[in-house]
Amino acid sequence: MKLVVAATGGVAALKTPSLVRRLAEAGHDVAVAATDDALHFVTRLSLAVAAGTPVFDRDAWFTPDGHARHIELARWADALVVAPATADALASAAHGRGDDVVSALILAGIARVIWAPAMNTAMWEHPATKTNVASLESYGHYVLGPAEGTLAAKGEGAGVGRMLEPEQITRRVGEILLPTQDLAAEHVLVSAGPTREYLDPVRFLSNPSSGKMGYAVAAAAIARGATVTLVSGPTGLEPPPGARVIYTESAEEMCAALARHFGDATMLVMSAAVADWRPAERKTEKEPKQGDEKTLVLVRTPDILETLAARKTTQVMVGFAMETDQGVARAADKARRKQLDFICLNYPGRSESAFGSDTNRVTIVTADGEAEALPLASKRDVAGWILDRARGVATERR
Repeated sequence: MKLVVAATGGVAALKTPSLVRRLAEAGHDVAVAATDDALHFVTRLSLAVAAGTPVFDRDAWFTPDGHARHIELARWADALVVAPATADALASAAHGRGDDVVSALILAGIARVIWAPAMNTAMWEHPATKTNVASLESYGHYVLGPAEGTLAAKGEGAGVGRMLEPEQITRRVGEILLPTQDLAAEHVLVSAGPTREYLDPVRFLSNPSSGKMGYAVAAAAIARGATVTLVSGPTGLEPPPGARVIYTESAEEMCAALARHFGDATMLVMSAAVADWRPAERKTEKEPKQGDEKTLVLVRTPDILETLAARKTTQVMVGFAMETDQGVARAADKARRKQLDFICLNYPGRSESAFGSDTNRVTIVTADGEAEALPLASKRDVAGWILDRARGVATERR
C-alpha cells in the first residue's frame, strides 16, 4: 500500500520517524508530510531519512514544474496516516479547512484517512473534540486511540490522550488496509458489558464495566472475516458495523441469549462482567426510604459458562477472570471447572486496566496453570492477540 504519514504539532511527533520505518518494514511505500507546528518537535531531516523521500510541508506546495503537490500525493496514496493528530488538526479537517498540508490532502480527495490522536486529556474529552471526531468518523475516517498513559507535559501525570505506539499503529493500519480474512470460517459469539439485577423498577445491582473489551473483540473478529454475534449488556457504545447485536440486561437474559446462539458458534469470547448475585425478590414498586438499615437477601445468578460448557462440542471457549490481586491459580481453576480453552486474567483495580479504560493488561492462563502475561496495550490490540490464540486452538482441534 502507498501511504502518506503526516505529523502535526505535538510532542509525539518525535515518534513519527519510528512509525514511518515500521510501516516501510511492513511492506508499505511511505511518503511523509509535516505541518509547521510538527517541525517544532521533529526535523525534516529525520522524517526524510526514515521515508527516503523529501518532506511535503508548506515550502513544497508546488513542484518545480508547477504541479500541486497535495493533489499529486492525494492521487498517489491509498491512505493518509496522521500521527500524531492534534485537536487542531482534527478540528481543521472536520470543518473542511485547507490551510495546512493535512487538511489540504484530505480536501484533495485522498482515499482513506487514519488518525492517531495525541493531546492532553482535557482536550480529548472536550465536547468540541468529541464532535469533531464523530464528524470525521461519519466521513469514513478511522480514529485509532488515544491510549491511557503518561502524558508529555510536565506535571500532567497519566491520562487518556497518549498516542498509540508505532507498533500498535502499524498493526491497526494493516488491519484496515490489508485485512487478514483468517477467521472467515468462524462464527464468533461475544459477550460484553455489565448486567443489571433489579431490586425494584429503578434500583439495580451492577458494576462499572463499559463493554469496551468485548466490543473490541467483536470489531477485530469482523475485520478478520468472522461472522459475529455480540450479546451486550447496557453500554453507551456504538456496535461495530457488521455485528449481529442482541441487547440484554440481567444475567438470566444474557445466559438465554448466549445459549440460543452457542450451538451455531465456533468460538465464544465471554468478556461480559456478569453479576454473581441477584435479589431474591424484585419489588414491583419503588420502596420508600425507611429506617437506618435494610437487609437484602441475594441468590445466585445463572453460571453462564457452566451452562454453555454442558453444551460444548468443538467450540473454542475463552473466559475472563477479574481479580484484585494474585489470581493465576484461581483463573486456572476456573478454566478447568468450566472447560475453557484459556482464560484472560486482568485486574480492573489497576489504572491501566480499569473499568472503562481504553487499554488493558491481561495474562493468558490455561487449565493446567500455564500463564503468559501480555503487555499493556489498547483493547483492540488485546482483542487481536486473544483471537490469534483462539484461532491457534481451533486449528489444532481440527
